[in-house]
Amino acid sequence: MHMAQGRGAGLGLALTAAIAFGGSGVAAKPLIEAGLDPLHVVWVRVAGAALVLLPLAWRHRNLLRERPALLAGFGLLAVAGVQAFYFAAISRIPVGVALLIEYLGPVFVLAWIRFVQRRPVSKGAAIGAVVAMAGLACVVEIWAGLGFDALGLLLALGAACCQAGFFLLSAQGGDGEDAPDPLGVIAYGLLFGTVVLTVIARPWQMDFALLGGSADMGGTQTPAWLLAAWIVLVTTVVAYLAGVTAVRRLSPQVAGVVAYLEAVVATVLAWVLLHEHLSAPQMLGGVVVLAGAFIAQSATPRAPAAEPVAGARAEGPEKETLPQPTARP
Repeated sequence: MHMAQGRGAGLGLALTAAIAFGGSGVAAKPLIEAGLDPLHVVWVRVAGAALVLLPLAWRHRNLLRERPALLAGFGLLAVAGVQAFYFAAISRIPVGVALLIEYLGPVFVLAWIRFVQRRPVSKGAAIGAVVAMAGLACVVEIWAGLGFDALGLLLALGAACCQAGFFLLSAQGGDGEDAPDPLGVIAYGLLFGTVVLTVIARPWQMDFALLGGSADMGGTQTPAWLLAAWIVLVTTVVAYLAGVTAVRRLSPQVAGVVAYLEAVVATVLAWVLLHEHLSAPQMLGGVVVLAGAFIAQSATPRAPAAEPVAGARAEGPEKETLPQPTARP
């Protein structure tokens, strides 16, 4: 009974995280269109969340001494890199398209393992990569000559590369007993990300008065400060905490499947709130991208004796997988 209740609670938390993460783009895009620079929106999100989770960072302050490289890498790639590229991408292309492209991260990891590390990959992982790329061709409607903004597509690919870098980094997180607490990694990742983004975004040049105005969300005027608060508290703090707790209660495979609902949530919310409609081939391509990326992620072997940052453990040599997608937009 207790195990079933724990599993049910885990699924609920995983769904909460997917919905929360999926709502970041639809809240950020109106702020960007209201005049805020995408990097400034990212800085508000990361710095605000880092401030809220500061007590958590203090509790795990030993990580600064034990895993400084991992924390810095998480902050640079998973926090600053993924989110900066993603927010810059959605300023030029639809939210759903940008997020679907970002989910090619596992495919890029597969390419790194095969062509850079020159390690063999399983047939299933290769099939997943091919399926995901075929789906991407449908999402960007390649037969129409790439109808989307080319720079926007490149920025979304940059987010996917940062996600892949995080996967590779977190595979070196240590063995089961020495794996760092994921909550501490997230808290310090946000702090490191804030430092990086402060240098890059130069928030002192931000027009903070815009946060006192309103932003247009699909024809509805919404207080800008409310959207900013949503991005900080719900799509970052609640999303990360719920996601990590869910992984601890569920198997990595189940948590991974639920995590991929984030792209569905983001696409639906963008459709309803921002009126960003995708064509039938694009929606079908999106399903194919997610299926291929999940297959590639599930079938890609980790380096020997590696352990995911989020504490997800492989069940055996045939089921070793990449860490679950904690590098979320």
